[in-house]
Amino acid sequence: MRHNYHKISEELQEQIREDMKNHYESPYRCNDEDIVRRNMERDQATLWRPAFQRDIEKILHIPYYSRYTDKTQVFSFINNDDISRRALHVQLVARIARNIGRVLGLNEDLIEAMALGHDIGHTPFGHAGERYLNDVYHARTGRYFNHNVQSARVLDKLFQRNISLQVLDGVLCHNGEFEQKEYRPKLGKTFEDLDKEIESCYTDGPSAIKSLVPTTLEGCVVRISDMIAYIGKDRQDALTAKIIDQDTEFSSESIGDKNAEIINNLSVDIIENSYGKDYILLSESAYNDLKTAKRENYEMIYLSEDTQKEYDSIIRPMFEKLYDRLYEDVVSGDEDSIIYRHHIKFINNNNYDRGASDYREEDKHQIVVDFISSMTDDYFIALYNKLFPNENVNINFKTYF
Repeated sequence: MRHNYHKISEELQEQIREDMKNHYESPYRCNDEDIVRRNMERDQATLWRPAFQRDIEKILHIPYYSRYTDKTQVFSFINNDDISRRALHVQLVARIARNIGRVLGLNEDLIEAMALGHDIGHTPFGHAGERYLNDVYHARTGRYFNHNVQSARVLDKLFQRNISLQVLDGVLCHNGEFEQKEYRPKLGKTFEDLDKEIESCYTDGPSAIKSLVPTTLEGCVVRISDMIAYIGKDRQDALTAKIIDQDTEFSSESIGDKNAEIINNLSVDIIENSYGKDYILLSESAYNDLKTAKRENYEMIYLSEDTQKEYDSIIRPMFEKLYDRLYEDVVSGDEDSIIYRHHIKFINNNNYDRGASDYREEDKHQIVVDFISSMTDDYFIALYNKLFPNENVNINFKTYF
């Protein structure tokens, strides 16, 4: 089997080695002392818990972090422990982004916090679940749901942990569905800017999402690393799931077509073209290959009949019916309802910064959206069966045997 692993040019390697000896830091990095929080009196950095490291630990201990484990990435109906869950995906993004950021002289703690938190608001059943929740929410309110916006909401509003502006911005702007050749940060954002961008995503939907630009170079690295992390890994998982086979041909030339090649070659390309710059740049060949790779993943994997048939025929109707039932329970104010006991009460009990405010006072549709997006795949199915016991929902999981 032929492998194609690129290397950083010898000239640049020599320069990087010399810079590392001199403890080089990029002049365009976000330093710890630049951190901005809603409450600057709290969460002061210490020698043993630096500024952005505190955000990493806050995110790890948010109750929803453990739910990553049972949220599927792409393949929701296959019982196979070797197929990625979202918990692994965020770790891969963190690893890839930190590798790139370390060589570029960026803030690795900030990168890790963004990466670990970027999907914490993601729905069950991957991007299919995201589409279904958006459709039902938009039909009833005229507002849009996007997982990156929900991730920022989880970190900033549901569990008010005083997460930094830089991390929240990186989470909001991470969307890995929109590849670019050049990632140039939009410097100087404030919390007022962030809040306006979030509200615009709710009201303007796709146009607002596409216009999001991170305010730090670290955020730009996380954004491209999100795509690097899933392009090849999803192919690896598709092979394991028998959606594709060993003979499936992809067109990538410059970046390769296997997971390890894609990660290595895109990382090398970014470092080669971005070192010492105030933006992240891909070569023309790598950028074109990346676009091709993503398009082919959609054609051969994400939108394949084997991947979509269970989603559209079974899961989509479940989202709509479950949403309406939960909304009725919120409107009724029934404290014996599952949404109250498992979600509203849970949020109030775990949000030690909420003070005297009651989560029940929030918009009722938003409460339902918060609940559904927080669910794991298994919990979603179990709750549906609990609320609609007389329905014969037949989800055909591919078993281990």
